[in-house]
Formats: sequence, structure tokens, C-alpha cells
Amino acid sequence: MCCGSWWQKRKHRSAGLPTRLEAKTEPPAGSETGAPQTGMTLRTKREHLRELVADKNRWSDLKLTDAERSLGFLGWHERGYLPHCDFPGLIQFVTFRLVDSMPASRRGEWEHLLAIDDSREKRTKLEEYLDRGIGDCWLRQPRIATLCEEALRYFHNKRYELRAWCVMPNHVHVLVQVWEMPLGKMVQSWKRYVATEAEAILAERRSPTRRVSANPNAPARRAALQSLRWEREYWDTYMRNEDQERKAVRYIEHNPLKAKLCRKREDWPFSSARLREPDSQSFAVRV
Repeated sequence: MCCGSWWQKRKHRSAGLPTRLEAKTEPPAGSETGAPQTGMTLRTKREHLRELVADKNRWSDLKLTDAERSLGFLGWHERGYLPHCDFPGLIQFVTFRLVDSMPASRRGEWEHLLAIDDSREKRTKLEEYLDRGIGDCWLRQPRIATLCEEALRYFHNKRYELRAWCVMPNHVHVLVQVWEMPLGKMVQSWKRYVATEAEAILAERRSPTRRVSANPNAPARRAALQSLRWEREYWDTYMRNEDQERKAVRYIEHNPLKAKLCRKREDWPFSSARLREPDSQSFAVRV
């Protein structure tokens, strides 16, 4: 079944009912990133996460149909670290990052941020930490950033609708309306494509000596094995109204400006800002 016909049938079926964006699904404070308070044991953290997701499934008006489950949608769920909301029709603000953007070796710099109670403040502080540009920042390389943007745009208006995006040096922001493809699979496909295609670019940076080193423990050999690696998890927040969506677009497209990577938002070459009509009130971009 094509996306268009499926989407039209779903809209017709839900006519007269509250939309997913109008559903009473305000999450408890502190649940945005799903990170429990520090000091808990690993077992306690996982129990906390399971209880959080169970509560969301109990009080949420969002429910999956059998047809939606057959497409792979998971509803409210967790994968061991964060809660995720996976329903068709939602407009999702997603952030995914490179694994070394918040390294364990510098845990003292960011671990305390997980203990912030207010979910909005917590995510803001964590993303401010990402804007410091820690790690190898492979996405700073134009060829790799272009790969990432191409991955995002490839299935636009086929499997989903992009509303905004920005490729930063060590993380990516996307505002996307989910259609027929579950969010987790969508993010995984983006990550897999970029990691695979970037390997050839990174290989060009390695000297022949590093590539043929016979000692797997040699520093040169370890450097040769470095590659673009994504953090397994991602952050997602679904938009509850148009005002929240406009704020998300502004945040995403102003991120390079805030991080002092450019002087005007439209100057950043890997963002939807350069494709948006000036002063436009529409969410449409020239993809």
C-alpha cells in the first residue's frame, strides 16, 4: 500500500475524533530524557524506566491499532535507556548524536545534568553540552555532513515529511512527521547509511602505513580502526500543538548560530534554514 492511500484512509478513519496532537498525554516532569536520578543502581534505573513506560501506556490516549502494529510501530516503549513514543501521525523532534560527543571519560562534566528535574531544562542543558563540540566531530567534515543531509532528505514525502533539520558537528536535529515508517527504524536507517558511506571518506585520511599495520595493538592500528560511531539511543519529543512546532523549528535552525558556527542561520550549509522562504509562516521547505 502506498503512503498516500494509507495516510488518507487513516485520516478518514480518525475523522471526528481527537487528533494525536490533541490527546491528553502530558508526560510527568523529568521524563523527557528518561534518565532517572543519579545514585540509583542499574537495576533500579531499569525498573524506574519500565514503570515510567507502563504509566505512559496506562494514562495515554495514544493507542495503536492492529494495522499500525503490523507496520512495526511500538507505541510507548523503552530499549533499556530512554522512553520512546512511536505512533504514526505524530510530528517528532528528534536528536541523535555521535557516541563520543558525551564521553565516559568526561562523565563529571555532564552526569549532573541528568539529575535536573525539569524535563525541558534537562534537555536544553544536555544539548548545550553537545554544542561544545566534544569528540571527533566527524559531521564537521562537509562531505560527511552532506551524506547525513542526503540521508534525511532521501525519503521526504515518501515515507515521512521533513519539517526542519540541522546537521551539527557531533549531533543531528530533525523535526519530522511520521507516516508509515516507525520512528526507531527511520533513525536507524539514517545512522546506518551515514556510518557506512562515511567509512570510505574516513579511510582516505588514513596513511598506507596505518592501514597495513600487522600489530592490532599498535597505536597506529587503533587509529586506523577509528570510524564514525553513533550513540545507540536518541531523544524524541512529539509536538502537541503548532506553537510548540514553531519553537522547535526555530531552535533547530538557530542551533548553528547559537553555537557560533555561522553569523546567520541561513548561512549554515547543512540545515533547512537555507531552504525556507524568508519570514514564511509555513512549515514547508524546498527539499
